[in-house]
Amino acid sequence: MVREMSLPEALQGIVALVVEFMQSDSCLVYLLEGDRLVLCASNDPDTTAVGKVSLKLDEGLTGWVARERRLLAITREAYTDPRFKYFKDLPEDTFESFLSAPVISRNHVVGVINVQHRAAHNHSGDELEMITTVGEQVGCLLMLARLDSGGIDLTHHAELVFSSR
Repeated sequence: MVREMSLPEALQGIVALVVEFMQSDSCLVYLLEGDRLVLCASNDPDTTAVGKVSLKLDEGLTGWVARERRLLAITREAYTDPRFKYFKDLPEDTFESFLSAPVISRNHVVGVINVQHRAAHNHSGDELEMITTVGEQVGCLLMLARLDSGGIDLTHHAELVFSSR
């Protein structure tokens, strides 16, 4: 069954799929709004940080990923990395491991997707490939959403990507 949904609903569905598939404790999606990355989706049931937490492209691990257009994987103590920026509103900022990929649409960075584990975690090659693919697919979905401002079946598309693995 296909059901239409808004972009925020689709992003929430995608973070839920990522957490389930990668067995992670957190997944966050930041989208570029002007010169800032704004938290737009989180698997955390407390969504008060969504839409409120933002950072510049020269701030934090997330900003680095967007600026450099590169995958970033940190196995443990991500919060000790010199690029790290702490947000009191995000419990994920105390988690050990960090995996992040740029969200790219039409060869431009339009966001970042982060996956985190509470405990130290060695990211497998499959996980690196998966988060890169999800970042690319979210970029495509954002382009489609901009073409069709109405509801589109974004989560169904994401489920197809996951099921093809």
